[in-house]
Amino acid sequence: DRDQFAALVREVASPDVGRMGVEVLSFTIKDVYDEVEYLDSLGRGQTAIVKRDADIGVAVAEKEAGIMEAECEKLRKDAHYQANTLVASSTRDYEKKQSEFNQEVNKAKAESELAYKLQEAKEQQKVRAEEIQIEIVERRKQIELEEQEILCNEKKLDAEVKQPAEAEAFRLQQMAEGQRVVTVCKAQGEADTIRLKGLAQAYVIEQRGLAEAERMALRADAYQKYGDVAMLNLVLDTLPKIAAKVSAPLSKVDEIVLLSGNQGGLDASTLAKLGQDFTTLVGNVPPAVRAMTGIDLSQTFAKIPGATTSA
Repeated sequence: DRDQFAALVREVASPDVGRMGVEVLSFTIKDVYDEVEYLDSLGRGQTAIVKRDADIGVAVAEKEAGIMEAECEKLRKDAHYQANTLVASSTRDYEKKQSEFNQEVNKAKAESELAYKLQEAKEQQKVRAEEIQIEIVERRKQIELEEQEILCNEKKLDAEVKQPAEAEAFRLQQMAEGQRVVTVCKAQGEADTIRLKGLAQAYVIEQRGLAEAERMALRADAYQKYGDVAMLNLVLDTLPKIAAKVSAPLSKVDEIVLLSGNQGGLDASTLAKLGQDFTTLVGNVPPAVRAMTGIDLSQTFAKIPGATTSA
């Protein structure tokens, strides 16, 4: 009894809550439980009974439903089989009637086609006879056309072969004459070109010779005018070329070994001797020039303003 339970809860709880200055006007019980699960144990038996009865009811209902469903399926199949039997019987009767009808139709159709083919053959014979007559007339016309074509071809041959052949011969003759004139003119032009090139080359050679002669004359005048100085200038211009030719083999030498009488290698005396050898080599240049040209370099340098010589 929920009302009695609520009244007892209010009666027991109100004094304790009132001492705290709180008055219970209304309340709602959300849950009821105890530590030993007494209340839950009271409801389990009743719940099991109710669940058992519900399961029994469901099983009985499913059983009755299965029986009814089986009976309905049997009735449906019986009706289906009866309907199929009627349909098969009707189909058999229909196909039999259709076969008889098709036989009659095919017979009538065959008779009709045979009559049509006989009539068509007669008509084809008449048409073929007319076609033969037409072919004979066409053949005669074709022969007449061929005769006319032969006459036309003969005239065309005369116009297109004989006359063009004469025209082609004349054209070839004129082309040959023109080619001859072109060849003669071309040869004459090439001859003139060669002649003019020869004259131009001769003129160039002549001018080059005159320029070279004038250059040699100017050089001779300079040598005559300046004497030893001009000759010296020529010698000095030529000496580097001679030295380059003489020293050219040395460019292929990987290394040069200097030998001295000292066992300890190069020293100050060896280097001094090397300098003396170079000085001696340079000092031999004026006598060599004098031997080749007859010019005394010392006297020539003395004539140059500001130049000094040392013996």
